[in-house]
Amino acid sequence: MYSLKNKIILISGGAGLIGKEISKTLVHHGCTVIVLDIKKKELHNLSKRNEKLFYLQCNINNIRQLGKAKTFIIKKFKKIDVLINLAAINESPKNIKNIKKNKFENYSLNDWNKSIQTNLTSVFMLCKTFGSIMAKQKKGSIINFSSIYGMVSPDQSIYLDKKKMPFYFKNPAYPTAKGGVISFTKFLASYWGDKNIRVNCISPGGIEDNQKKIFIKNYSQRTILKRMGRPNDLNGIIKLLCSDDSQYITGTNLIVDGGWTTI
Repeated sequence: MYSLKNKIILISGGAGLIGKEISKTLVHHGCTVIVLDIKKKELHNLSKRNEKLFYLQCNINNIRQLGKAKTFIIKKFKKIDVLINLAAINESPKNIKNIKKNKFENYSLNDWNKSIQTNLTSVFMLCKTFGSIMAKQKKGSIINFSSIYGMVSPDQSIYLDKKKMPFYFKNPAYPTAKGGVISFTKFLASYWGDKNIRVNCISPGGIEDNQKKIFIKNYSQRTILKRMGRPNDLNGIIKLLCSDDSQYITGTNLIVDGGWTTI
């Protein structure tokens, strides 16, 4: 059993599908979890559940709001043991209305910049803001989230219906940003190695979340385990990287994808 008791853990995007599962798991193991998220309704609903959970509504792209969150955390908790950068924007093929806008030829500069900002630049900003606390402590663990699409190109064939007609196109910005997260993780692990800060990356595969049946089928057939991921599939690797049992793991990208990238 990994020792996590009394660790102070900050999670950006902690009110999302994966974030809620991770937050619940870490609290169960004795951590105090601070969630940063822009979703006010979700934060309000979650705030009643546990006294070890703290919720701050925060736009991770806003430097002033990040600064306020930093001030609150230092004043109340004095430290941060782990920073988990989970916040991202990633369009789902569930109910997109205009599929053609995501095609490379049609993809707008505005959408490109928005995706790069939230999926890559925000990771830089979060690490700079809260990692600086760890640098002063001379100890900490940073866990960035990439994606299998940060390593391999999107397989556009999984977005075809039974008649082989596309119902979705994966945009070019998301894979680009997620590839950048992996490279940034390696840079930061090297840069802060002498500060005893471990920086690692997790690249999950697709998580099942009420998508179209044909998509779930297409995706599942593409994996070795023949299924999509579940939010709790990430609990084990999160517990490891948050604990001191991973004190010699840094600068690496851990893949949790059911074997998608193996074949």
